[in-house]
Amino acid sequence: MARTGRRPGNQDTRQAILTAAREAFAERGFDGTSIRQIATSAGVDPALVHHYFGAKDKLFLATMDAPVDPGELLPKIFEAGVDGVGERLVRTFLGVWDSPAGSPAAALFRSAMQHEWSARMLREFLVTQILRRATGHLKLDPAEAPRRAALVASQMAGIVMVRYILKIEPMASMSQDEIVHSVAPTIQRYLTEPLLPPPAD
Repeated sequence: MARTGRRPGNQDTRQAILTAAREAFAERGFDGTSIRQIATSAGVDPALVHHYFGAKDKLFLATMDAPVDPGELLPKIFEAGVDGVGERLVRTFLGVWDSPAGSPAAALFRSAMQHEWSARMLREFLVTQILRRATGHLKLDPAEAPRRAALVASQMAGIVMVRYILKIEPMASMSQDEIVHSVAPTIQRYLTEPLLPPPAD
């Protein structure tokens, strides 16, 4: 006799949750997706989603196969306040990319360059898991926070493309200290110094 109702807890259930979560996050974004919606799509109880993955942000990281958890790294960067935050941010960023976690991270970026779904997921990851948390830790003016975060993201994404994806010299071979010395002041300026007003119409 065929079984009906909720899925039992096993590896197939875990995979079903991940599949449903990927579809939901890609379609509705991180903020527009709930654990209950994912559970319904996967045919499981919401408690089982929490059992396997914990909070929604942990489930999102699992759908991305994220090599690091920004929730663990960012507090260490920002706990000392705004002074020197540019240097700490760039040094931590390079430490991740130059570690074994750099290879899967590069794969995520390459995939985002080729597939709309991957680009959408990477955008959600950057905005909700990194940029929003970073601006929240620094208590930036809400009116300026998105612009400041986007400027920081542009600089960091540039490092990724030039150093780790395209491997353009001399950036590809520069030491971490050299890059920190060159880039950190710009990141610090983006986060803490007055922004130029938008051009008048």
